[in-house]
Amino acid sequence: MIIAHDLGTTGNKASLHDDDGKIIAHCTISYPAHFAAGGIAEQDPLDWWNAIGDATKKLLTDNSISSNQVSGVGISGQMMGAVLLDSEHKPVRPALIWADFRSTPQTKELVDAIGMESAYNELGHQLNPTYSITKAMWVRDNEPENWAKVRHICLAKDYVNYRLTGRLATDPSDASSTNAYDQVNGHWSERVLKAARIDPALMPEILASTAILGEITAEASSHTGLKIGTPVVVGGGDGPLAAVGAGIISAQDGAYVCMGSSSWVSVSSTKPLHDPKMRSMTFNHVVPGHFVPTATMQAGGASLQWITETLIPENNPDRYRMLLDEAKNRSASSDSLYFLPHIMGERSPYWNPNASGAFIGLGKHHNRGDMVRAVLEGVAFNLLTCINAFSENGIGVKSVDVIGGGAGSALWLQIFADVWGIPVQSRSIVEEANSLGAAVTTLVGLGKADFNIVKSLSTITSKYTPDTGAHKNYLAGHEIFLKGYLGLETWNSNRFIK
Repeated sequence: MIIAHDLGTTGNKASLHDDDGKIIAHCTISYPAHFAAGGIAEQDPLDWWNAIGDATKKLLTDNSISSNQVSGVGISGQMMGAVLLDSEHKPVRPALIWADFRSTPQTKELVDAIGMESAYNELGHQLNPTYSITKAMWVRDNEPENWAKVRHICLAKDYVNYRLTGRLATDPSDASSTNAYDQVNGHWSERVLKAARIDPALMPEILASTAILGEITAEASSHTGLKIGTPVVVGGGDGPLAAVGAGIISAQDGAYVCMGSSSWVSVSSTKPLHDPKMRSMTFNHVVPGHFVPTATMQAGGASLQWITETLIPENNPDRYRMLLDEAKNRSASSDSLYFLPHIMGERSPYWNPNASGAFIGLGKHHNRGDMVRAVLEGVAFNLLTCINAFSENGIGVKSVDVIGGGAGSALWLQIFADVWGIPVQSRSIVEEANSLGAAVTTLVGLGKADFNIVKSLSTITSKYTPDTGAHKNYLAGHEIFLKGYLGLETWNSNRFIK
């Protein structure tokens, strides 16, 4: 048996697999995140660690699995955060997660020192406050007492892996999400770290995603119920591991969209994609020698979560279904109602931390079904802009497989197909795709399989074909959607001028 974990924004999705990779059971342990004005987004790393212990014990107990039957563990983790540890590898403060964008001044410092285009070509990413390195700089500049204690900078899965094995390391996929990784030469960027005034000794060693990091320690055994000595494979960032879970191993496998809290469209390639307009970014794949060009928006699933919790604050388990049903036969863009889904700033395609969400064209005759429909369409419109960025760089997207929680909505998938004008497919494994990717990577690391085994584990279950008339109307709506952002861009910039 293999146990895999996916440390997301809202919780840890854990899964139990047999040695052929098939999912036997899964569970989710939730934990909080702290969001506040000013770009604050934080989590307590101890919550991740506790969720690892609770989920592992639950999988073992509920399925009557002995720890002797578990032959390996692998982790998928949220990317782009900054976990700051002291000399005893204890967190000195809450982790600044991917959605935190307080480090705009630190980003400007790097841009002035390195240059945006030069950095993009080396790192595969624009310099932006959503990345780990500027988050660490922000703590140094604003919390000197905390910074004085920092001896290690790592990411979510790295911290958990340390707690499991006593060894701190990262992998190329997560390293490429820090904006301090020289993607061309495969090591930490001396130039970026010097410009950032960050000691290279703070950065973890980099191992292959499929390397065996170490073994379960006595302390970790007590915490998880796993046997001392159980191998732990390094694993990777949730984006590249989602690609594995979606069956995107090589360039021939096409594209996928992940509908988590953030949402992205991604492909596999043998080289980074350097978009002249810098709309996309490129992570290292967990598959050796491969990369995952990606265009990520900040609030995909998070936009639906926000409107749902706003319209129905009570924790009603049926509230998503209720609102999606109301949105099914409503109109939005066809009735001149649009939603800009930039409620957490924006990455692709604008890379503007000051961007904000908005309803445009809201009238008294609109009801909550119309508003939810506008949110669904707004996310689809923004992802269309991302897909177009790939097409303009010679990466034709002929169909898209959708994974993540949002893939459970047939309405949303049909809207995607109609907006994008290409077939959209759902898979048999959607919410557990990240942990499936972690499980497959673990099997590869243990020498039990190769990456292509995933293609027999996650299959196409439904297909959504675009309606020609609807697509034509949505293309016109997309143009208005883009103008809506441009119309608010100056206002968004001015409101942050002090």
